[in-house]
Formats: sequence, C-alpha cells, structure tokens
Amino acid sequence: QPPPATRHMPAPPFRRRALRVRSLLESLASALAHGLAVAVGLVLVLMLGAGAAPALAQGVELTTLKVSREEGGLDIEFATRIALPPAVEDALTRGVPIYFVARADLRRSRWYWRDERVSRVSRSWRIAYQPLTGQWRVALGGLSQTHASLADALSAAARSAGWRLAEPAQLDADKGYYVEFSYRLDTAQLPGPMQFGLVGASDWVLGVERTLRID
Repeated sequence: QPPPATRHMPAPPFRRRALRVRSLLESLASALAHGLAVAVGLVLVLMLGAGAAPALAQGVELTTLKVSREEGGLDIEFATRIALPPAVEDALTRGVPIYFVARADLRRSRWYWRDERVSRVSRSWRIAYQPLTGQWRVALGGLSQTHASLADALSAAARSAGWRLAEPAQLDADKGYYVEFSYRLDTAQLPGPMQFGLVGASDWVLGVERTLRID
C-alpha cells in the first residue's frame, strides 16, 4: 500500500509577514551598499580631477586679441587655442585638409548713419596630414611649414602677430574705431560632396567672434 501523500501546511500569516520584512531589509541593505560604493567612487573622481589642469572643451578659445598703433597705422595680433572634435581629427588623419580663416573688420563709428567699414583683412591656414612622412603641413598663402605633431600644427595656425589692419591714410585722429574679429573652421573650402554631408553636423561648427574698441 503506497505511503500517504505529504501535505505542506501554509506558513502562518505572521511568519509570512516576517519573511517579507526580512526580504525588504536585505534589498534595502544591498541598495544602500551599492549607493555608498557609487558615492565613494564619485568622491574619488572629483578628488583626482581637482588637481588636474582644466582641459579645453571642443572648440576654439580666443586667448589674445589686441590692436596696436605702428608707424601711424594699426596692426592686429591674436592667438587662439584649438581643440578639435573627434570627427574633424579623424577626417584629417584620413587625408582631408581643413582650413581655418581669421577675419578682421575695422569700423568707424558714426552717430548719423550705419558705422563705416574702413578696412577688412583675412588670412586662411590650410592644415593637412602627410601619411608617407607622418608629418603635418601648415600653409599660409604661398608659405608652408611641416610639424611633427597635430598639436604643433594647430598652434602654428592659431595665431598671428604684426598683421597690418589699416594704413595711416585710412585713419582720422578724431574718429572712434572698433574691430570685429572672427576665427573659424571654414567648411566652405572642403571637398564639395563632404560639404553636403556636413549639413547640420555640429562637430564642424568651430569658431569664435569678438568686438574690440580701439582707444
């Protein structure tokens, strides 16, 4: 004769409640431990980062802009720091040259009409990678130089000094002047098909603008 089937009696209500409370406490303890570990990790990251030099975000930072009077005329000097987004740097290493353009407009203030543009000057730097030599070439007008690293090439293309803005004959001693300056990555000089593909691509919008009044 087969043995009688074993019947499992349900746990009393108070025991079930105790088991649920225990499970909740264990889950809470686990969550607190995880949260503590995350908090400690964040604190360590902040402590390690506090002593590091601040890095330039992707883009262009204008560090110097000044206009000086030289031999009766005006010369402009500027310097920038450039941090290329990964997409632009990747295009460079694949053989696509990029161009940075600096432009300065000298304007004369007029109370009775729109301010007059006295002069406009611009310069364009071409940066290209040479895979065979592993060097970087920077061209300005008919002159070019090679550099061992991209950082050196960007530094060479990011500044200019003694740049003639206006001749003495263009200036009046009793007039007020100011300069509208811009420095930007010029995507209009990229290959045509590439320009079409960059429509709306924020990685390729790099530049800075500044207005400087001349005393």
